[in-house]
Amino acid sequence: MTTSPPPVPPESGLTDASAETPRPGEVDFQLVQRTVAGDQKAFELLVIKYQRRIERLIGRMVRDVDLVEDIAQETFIRAYRALHQFRGEAQFYTWLYRIAVNTAKKALVDMKRDPTISESALRPSSEDDDETYRPGNEPISDETPESVMAANEIASAVEAAMEALPAELRQAVTLREIEGMSYEEIAEVMDCPIGTVRSRIFRAREAISARVKPLLDNQSGKRW
Repeated sequence: MTTSPPPVPPESGLTDASAETPRPGEVDFQLVQRTVAGDQKAFELLVIKYQRRIERLIGRMVRDVDLVEDIAQETFIRAYRALHQFRGEAQFYTWLYRIAVNTAKKALVDMKRDPTISESALRPSSEDDDETYRPGNEPISDETPESVMAANEIASAVEAAMEALPAELRQAVTLREIEGMSYEEIAEVMDCPIGTVRSRIFRAREAISARVKPLLDNQSGKRW
């Protein structure tokens, strides 16, 4: 009687690839740990990964585009100095966003200016192809001068409504609708309970809807 050969054990180091693939948050935490240990290249990777998103966020809080780069640079300097405090309990970019928001607010307070949404942040940009939505950038199936004008009018109304919001409401709805952050992440960035975040976003949406709805009602039934 023949016997089957015993199963061959897997070679050492050969494991399921999916089990070895770290999650994005784990990669960031590893880069933070390497930076704290003295690896400057690791921090450069974090800057490269998040610089564009941080600059977009800051650009939506300030009017002066010349300030965006300076505030972003100050954000990363502050983050670098505080890296030893990062424990990985939250996502790194959530932690970084909070620093960016506070840095931008401080810069605006120092200049006696109120945080606001910049006009350029709500306009279509060829460099922001990864964004899924921006007011005024909706696809138009049949572009006529009238339809383009109507879309621009609605975009302007959205922008004006957002600029009229109190800073806390504007920040909350921006992080949710434009940055795509979860309620939990927004609560971490804004340092407030999730219930407060939900309330701020609801109030912001209501205010924006009240400003835009009359325009939408005027458009209904029209054929361009």
